[in-house]
Amino acid sequence: MRHEQGSTVFAFRAEIDAWFAGRQAKQEREEGASVAVLPLTDMSQAKDQGYLCEGIAEEILHALARVKGIQAASRTSSFQFGAVKLDVREIGRRLGVSAVLEGSLRKAGDRIRIAVHLTDAGSGYQLWAEQYELELGDIFVVQDQIARNVVEALEVTLTPEESGALERRATRDVKAYEDYLRGRKFYYLYNRRDVEFAVRLFSHAVELDPGYAPAHAGLADCWSYLFLYAGKSAEALQQAGEASLRAVELDPDSAQAQASRGVALSLSGRDEDAERAFERAMALDAKLFEGYYFYARHAFARGAPEKALRLYEQAIAVRKEDFQARLLMAQIYDDLGRKEEGRACRERGIEVAKEHLALNADDARALYMAANGMAAMGRRDEARSNAERALSLQPDEPMLLYNVGCIFSLLGETEAAIACLERAVENGLTEKGWFEHDSNLDSVRVHPRFQALLARL
Repeated sequence: MRHEQGSTVFAFRAEIDAWFAGRQAKQEREEGASVAVLPLTDMSQAKDQGYLCEGIAEEILHALARVKGIQAASRTSSFQFGAVKLDVREIGRRLGVSAVLEGSLRKAGDRIRIAVHLTDAGSGYQLWAEQYELELGDIFVVQDQIARNVVEALEVTLTPEESGALERRATRDVKAYEDYLRGRKFYYLYNRRDVEFAVRLFSHAVELDPGYAPAHAGLADCWSYLFLYAGKSAEALQQAGEASLRAVELDPDSAQAQASRGVALSLSGRDEDAERAFERAMALDAKLFEGYYFYARHAFARGAPEKALRLYEQAIAVRKEDFQARLLMAQIYDDLGRKEEGRACRERGIEVAKEHLALNADDARALYMAANGMAAMGRRDEARSNAERALSLQPDEPMLLYNVGCIFSLLGETEAAIACLERAVENGLTEKGWFEHDSNLDSVRVHPRFQALLARL
């Protein structure tokens, strides 16, 4: 009898220990749950659904990013693996995530088949998988279901507010949604021609659904870009202001809308209003990279390097794999006399840019940003090679010309630097604050041609 009682007590204790162990493991998963969402693979016959494959993945990513218990890798970092077949464990290692969501999409007419699976990045074992057959009009419901299933598979508990947030839909018009997704895809290419096409797509989305706040924010981003890099036209500035204001009116709790509003206000010289919008964006979504990044650029252009540095640091905390903020920070560290920190930041920025270029060899921005860091470190041949490669890809892009001008300035090649800067202005770049405060241009600052250039801005 005592033997039976002892066995019962032992079993009971074992159950308690197992319960505590399971609870601790669940808590560890919740605290450490992190996921990368890769763009779906386009299995359609015409291979013309890339915008939908990326857009669905991005919507799921945004939904997961709103869940406090999950760290979601950024769009930029996750999507760089979309065209590269790497082992899930390697992707997890590079992005520092515990799970990876990937899948495929096949579209024929208005019928879509989506297959997705979530894989543990440590073991390579599948955590969850599902296949959906649907009409295009049901895409919103399926996106919600996928996000919820990922949360459940990661054993993260949703709060009532988070559960409600997963069900928020900015539009119910599928055609407007398709135009929005295509617009974002072209906007993210960051060159004038593609951004102009994105304007047309966002405009059509707004025509179909005038209450579609993200489409208004997308329009604002495009007009702000065109104002900065395609001629400082009053029309572009007005359009950016009107679109960003409408986005905020429609959805004042959208961090993206507030960030877009901040950029438009900054370009209008309404600095205090811009800073309030940026602060609001950061308060609404502490994980929104653009809130910190564009606020930092605003601060730098206004001659506030210390503030810009703090904001860039916050941007990197959100998106650790971003090379842009790191390399821009390195210059500010140098300007503030913090040379060792600048060097370390620049070395890491170059390393991250190279990792990005290994997967995206024709990314002109990564090429010239890395070249800038190399020039600042005296790596002249590498810097010139990257800069010339970037120029060959986009010879008339204003922002690229400005940055290559900075690179030649760092290399002490004054005539080549000023020629690039002049072409940048001729092609539409007119942000005078950068010309005035960018220490990369110190070697050409007293040159008569540069002074004449400043007078034109």
